[in-house]
Amino acid sequence: MDAPVQITPTKLADYLDVLSKAVFESGMNWKVIENKWPGFREAFDGFDPAKVASYTPEDVDRLLSDARIIRNGRKVEATIHNAGAMLSAEKEYGSFAKYLEAMRPFDSQLADMKKRFKHVGNFGVYYFLYVVGEAVPPHEEYSAKLKGEAVPASRQRLGK
Repeated sequence: MDAPVQITPTKLADYLDVLSKAVFESGMNWKVIENKWPGFREAFDGFDPAKVASYTPEDVDRLLSDARIIRNGRKVEATIHNAGAMLSAEKEYGSFAKYLEAMRPFDSQLADMKKRFKHVGNFGVYYFLYVVGEAVPPHEEYSAKLKGEAVPASRQRLGK
């Protein structure tokens, strides 16, 4: 698999889009999610956090019957929760970018995001931070660390 494309978020919806993709890719074939992602964007109102955070049980029912998305109730509910959590972080820090900045370095960002957001684990947060342009450890090194493996010095990249 190629590395995901990085973006420069310009609005809060960009962050929610990326975080939601991490939520829905968890345990799924990433190509399936990638192919369905335009439908996700339509179904979730362009990932506008204010709209998504205000979804009602009727909206959840609508989403769970929408064939354009993966109809997983826990992931739909997590997306709604995460929209509200992003709005809260934005209000608390002035912007979501400032929230991420305040949580640096990577290990602190990882710990806080796993507490603040639902249905994201180590790799989901790693993916999110990488895609939105935050500094993350090299993937091979991070994967080995999580698995408790040593990365041979000849394969480690320095400077990250």
